[in-house]
Amino acid sequence: MRVGLSLLVLRVLGGGLALSLMIGEAIRTWGTGRPWPFWFDDYWSGGLLLAGAVLMARPTPLRSHLFIAGWAACLGMLFGSFFGKVYDPGGSDPGNFDLGFLTILIGMAFATALVGLVWSLFEVARK
Repeated sequence: MRVGLSLLVLRVLGGGLALSLMIGEAIRTWGTGRPWPFWFDDYWSGGLLLAGAVLMARPTPLRSHLFIAGWAACLGMLFGSFFGKVYDPGGSDPGNFDLGFLTILIGMAFATALVGLVWSLFEVARK
């Protein structure tokens, strides 16, 4: 895959993941009264990834690092969320979602973040 096309796919993937995390968390917590630390992480990591994806339209080393930091923040946040639901489903608060469905969604997001982080690291190393 060409470098420019590869970066475009990564940016779209990152933007899509970021928006899905933020919108999904809004749907999940709307009206449930969840404490802010349990929903703020989605907005923080999603915002960081979205900012990196937008800024990478004109790549610089600093923007590449911001983009990678966004992927890493999402991966770290999703790691705890996914495995917490897998290993301790009784301790999970699914909010407005069915727990099984939410676990699948978070697992897919976790896999996407893992692929995005590794891929973006290879892209930066290629330059």
